[in-house]
Amino acid sequence: MNITVLGAGSWGTTLAHLMSRKHSVSLWARSAASVNEINDHKTLTRYLDDASLHPDLTAHHDLEASLSGAEIIIVAIPSQSFRQVLAEASRFVTAGTPMISVSKGLELTSRRRMTEIIRDECEGAVAGVLTGPNLAKEIMAGFAAASVLAFDDDDVTADIQEALHTPLFRIYRNTDVVGCELCGVLKNVIAIATGMSDGLGAGDNTRSALITRGLAEISRLGIALGAAPETFAGLAGMGDLVATCTSAKSRNRTVGYRLGQGERIDDILASMFMVAE
Repeated sequence: MNITVLGAGSWGTTLAHLMSRKHSVSLWARSAASVNEINDHKTLTRYLDDASLHPDLTAHHDLEASLSGAEIIIVAIPSQSFRQVLAEASRFVTAGTPMISVSKGLELTSRRRMTEIIRDECEGAVAGVLTGPNLAKEIMAGFAAASVLAFDDDDVTADIQEALHTPLFRIYRNTDVVGCELCGVLKNVIAIATGMSDGLGAGDNTRSALITRGLAEISRLGIALGAAPETFAGLAGMGDLVATCTSAKSRNRTVGYRLGQGERIDDILASMFMVAE
């Protein structure tokens, strides 16, 4: 199967590496330097340190070349650049192609979810989401992980689940696209708050209270926006929330921690080369 991954950050590159074990994968990167490093050295040190990428993985700087023949498209573009890239890519996307967002944010100007933007920009594409507690560097290191794949049509989800599943990357199915996306968005807020608590030295009790009551809060908001309640109790909700709120590898927790230590938000964001949604 031919799979295209749009976006060569830490998570997009990790997914491209994983999928290269089973499929022919093309990874699109905006940076020509990243394309050259991936193709020539099978590394991407800016995001993944000295991890070695699959020898069959191929990167492209040209969208048309990267999307040629794609049977599944995974979109790993930061949420505020998501629409721009899809607008450029849309003329190379065949109607009926499954497009999977792995970005955990909302578009600020419209407050639209990423699957909504896929439908806006790529007419006829089948939009879905892959989400869960997936810290890229742990997966690159070979540790087991699990994720949730959601499309409106469970038959589509089942077919793609089989294609993406690997022995150490287990994929579960869901049809609650709205809930799965909102879990990925809303847990970021709780992760920043938890990081602030840790940065202030508030202790384990406070962290536990923030995570638990944060889950209740994002569940209520998600249900009000059309999500299924049970989604928040699974990997997309509780699972991702725990990982993001407790891991030093979490970008949003890191932002909160540094705020709690007294740094200014502008200085924190300026010093980070990876995006905190």
